[in-house]
Amino acid sequence: MENNTELKTVKLVNKASTEVNIVNFGAAIGSIKLYDKNHKMVNVIVSPRIQDLPSPLNKTHNQCFGASIGRYAGRISEGKFELDDKEFSLYQENGVHLHGGENGFQYKYWDIIEENHDENPSVKLRYLSKHNEEGYPGNLEVFVTYTLNEENDLIIEYEAKTDKKTVVNLTNHAYFNLNGEGSVSDHFLKINADKILEINDKQLPTGNLNNLQGHAKDFATNRLIGNRNLDDTFVLNSDGDELSAQLFAPLTGIKLDMSTNQPAVVVYAPESLPEDLTYQTRISEFPSICFEGQNFPDSPNFRNFPNSVLQPGETYYNRISFKFSVKK
Repeated sequence: MENNTELKTVKLVNKASTEVNIVNFGAAIGSIKLYDKNHKMVNVIVSPRIQDLPSPLNKTHNQCFGASIGRYAGRISEGKFELDDKEFSLYQENGVHLHGGENGFQYKYWDIIEENHDENPSVKLRYLSKHNEEGYPGNLEVFVTYTLNEENDLIIEYEAKTDKKTVVNLTNHAYFNLNGEGSVSDHFLKINADKILEINDKQLPTGNLNNLQGHAKDFATNRLIGNRNLDDTFVLNSDGDELSAQLFAPLTGIKLDMSTNQPAVVVYAPESLPEDLTYQTRISEFPSICFEGQNFPDSPNFRNFPNSVLQPGETYYNRISFKFSVKK
């Protein structure tokens, strides 16, 4: 089955009238709309217009708006890793392989294979990453299922199987702003983590895990984000359904509880986004924040990091949940 090249969207709507648009390009979240404390419909996703996602301009900026990232989310040092004493070379720029390479999963048209528009609506997409794509070994069959349940959870489930030993690390790269526009500087953030990965000047892990107590990026309790540029890997204390991170916007009363079965969450809050893209909503400085539930970046090159190897006969599984509620 060959992947199509026609842009398609699937709208999921639950009984609370929350709407989620899923786009087959990059298996991306195009928008999430829900009512705030004033019963105003707010799109909490920062993204270009859906029709502009598969554009050369969007790819040039490599912001991965709402997309499914793979074959390996995050950075791999020197664009290489070893499996069974064999070295595999990947696409890299300045010694860094980022988000699956030059043409990662975020730039692929995925096949929509299942839709459910009854209670707890869902959509399932598929992509086949062929052997040696971007330098990775093995034919990797990948599925992602988005489910919007009646409790206002958007549940993302990634599954993958391979016919050769390979490395896998998938995640979603949605940009959130619970005000629906402007900045996230007035949002409150909490992260269930005691440690953070130490990084070098190329944003690559050194292998060390630093304690967060007393650290400038310690969000063990709710703290105002302010004008704080974040691009960090937090080592989670949570497991499965436990809270991994929380975001709250007093202006709209919208709260986002994030959980994942993965060992880390990469929290990314850029100071700005490209000005030459046409966004669905008005943005300003510090316009958004991402919560990428995933394995550690560069895990294939560190023995003390969690295993990222997938064997034939095994199934990779990553579950991420974004639960929305409103404080009035």
